[in-house]
Amino acid sequence: MEGKTLADRIENYIKWLLKSSADGIVELQRQELAERFTCVPSQISYVLSTRFTIERGYLVESRRGGGGYIRIARVPLNAEERLKGWVHEALGEYLSQEAAVELLERLGEEGLLTRREQLLLAAAINRQALPVELPRRDQVRACIMKAIILTLMRDDFPSAG
Repeated sequence: MEGKTLADRIENYIKWLLKSSADGIVELQRQELAERFTCVPSQISYVLSTRFTIERGYLVESRRGGGGYIRIARVPLNAEERLKGWVHEALGEYLSQEAAVELLERLGEEGLLTRREQLLLAAAINRQALPVELPRRDQVRACIMKAIILTLMRDDFPSAG
């Protein structure tokens, strides 16, 4: 469970908790995590906002205050309706390069893409490969990623295994 940075260690710990959870959901308190990792609560917030995003397959609910908690849920990509809802929420009409790359990484983690496929698709949606101005570039990228997801959802499409 060791990571290189404090953020890596916090991320790995939360992922370990999620894997250990029967339902893929954990409830944590920001202050308790901060004490466990000897850091300020804002460091926990940073990790949650950058490492546990919808693009990476997580839903994070936060309630601040004395009895506040953080609920983190791993969103599985196995049910078609759930996947369609997740794709719509994650992609929308515009998709930044960073969010698209995170989505490709998630698809790799789920066994839907090989590492080689991830790299090829990342190259295809790179800002240098899409020589149009913003926001049009992010619209084109979102369309490309939606097409990729729909292709992956086909029943006759084998997993990356």
